[in-house]
Amino acid sequence: MRIIISLVLNALAVLVAASVVPGVDIDSFWTAVLVAVVLGLLNTFVKPLLILLTLPLTIVTLGLFTLVVNTLVIMLASALVPGFSVGSFLSALVFSIILSLVTFFLSTLGR
Repeated sequence: MRIIISLVLNALAVLVAASVVPGVDIDSFWTAVLVAVVLGLLNTFVKPLLILLTLPLTIVTLGLFTLVVNTLVIMLASALVPGFSVGSFLSALVFSIILSLVTFFLSTLGR
């Protein structure tokens, strides 16, 4: 049951972030659920590998390069999920930041 609640909260966060950021489009709630699942899988399997490969650059930039990695993961999800489109790198960057903030806010409410 906890996984379903987390999935719905993440899908709501995706919808909120997409409605705030111009250049990010989502067709429906079910597309947002699919985006939440794909982002969860990418964050579990691909993101750690990307962070490991870019570790020297992340250290030099004091961790700010992690924002670029998050943006690349968002753009990869956009390429994988039909009905979810991100217009530009800047849109994906802002979407990533807002998605993180909204997810944090919703997770504190869900406790």
